[in-house]
Amino acid sequence: MTETYELSNGVRIPALGLGTWLIDDAAVEAVVATALDAGYRHLDTAQAYGNEAGVGRAVRRAAVPREELFITTKLAAERKDYAEASAAIDRSLEVMGLDYLDLMLIHSPEPWADFRSGNHYFEGNLAAWRALEDAQAAGKLRAIGVSNFEPADLQNILDHGRVVPQVNQVLAHIGNLPQDVIAFDAEHGILTEAYSPVAHGAMLANPQIRAVAARYGVSVARLAIRFIQQLGLLPLPKAQTPAHIRDNAELDFTIADADMDALTVIHFADYGEDSAFPVYSGKRD
Repeated sequence: MTETYELSNGVRIPALGLGTWLIDDAAVEAVVATALDAGYRHLDTAQAYGNEAGVGRAVRRAAVPREELFITTKLAAERKDYAEASAAIDRSLEVMGLDYLDLMLIHSPEPWADFRSGNHYFEGNLAAWRALEDAQAAGKLRAIGVSNFEPADLQNILDHGRVVPQVNQVLAHIGNLPQDVIAFDAEHGILTEAYSPVAHGAMLANPQIRAVAARYGVSVARLAIRFIQQLGLLPLPKAQTPAHIRDNAELDFTIADADMDALTVIHFADYGEDSAFPVYSGKRD
C-alpha cells in the first residue's frame, strides 16, 4: 500500500487505487472511509460517475492529511470545447470542495454516444487538453492525462499539445490486454492505469484463472490485481464491501513467470449484462 510510481513530471502516484464507478453518491463516502482505514491513499472518480461530491466529502472529513491522498477525476467525454472544459474543471473542484486535484483525465477521446465509431475528435480533444494544461499551470491540477485513448488519439496530443499526458487509463485485465496501447504509453513515458482489472467481475467464474488463483491461495480478484501490477501497470479495482476492499489490497505475493505467461495469453470478452456499456461492447475502430 506504500508503493508508488513516479509520473513523468515527478509527481508520485500510489500504485493501487480505488475505483468508484457505479457507486452512488450517497454510498461512496462510507466506501471511501473504509478504504482509507484499510490503507488506500488513491481514489478515482469522474464527472460521469455522479459521485464526485461524496468522494470530496470523504476526503475533507478524513483523518488522513490531504497531502497524503491522491485524488483523480475525469473530464466528461462530451467536453470537447476549451471554455466548456475549463468550466467543468472548476466545477469538479467546487463540487468536491477541494483546492486542487492530483490528476484529471479526459474520460474518452469520443463522446460516449459515439465511442469507437472511427471519429477521433482530434480538434475537440486538443481544446479539452489545452484546458487541462492551463489548469495544471495554474496549480489546480498536479498531473493531467487521458483515458481510453488509442495511439492515434495520443499522437494528436503529442504532436500539438504543450504537455505529454502523464497517464492513460484504459480497460486492461487478464483476457483483455491492449498491448499496442501499453507499448505506446511506455515508449512515451506515459503511465498506463488499468480500470476494471477484475473485468467488472466477468472473470470470477473462469476455470483457468480460478485454478491459478487456487495455487497461490488467493481470490481471483487478488490474482487479477497483482497480475496488473506485475505488468508495471496501475490497477484501479472497484469494491464496495469492507471485505472486498481489504482483500483487494492484500497483494504481498508474486506470480511466477510461467503463470504470468499463461495468464497473458488468455482471451475473453464476454462481459455479460455489462456488455451494454461502451467500454465493454467490443466496438473497435
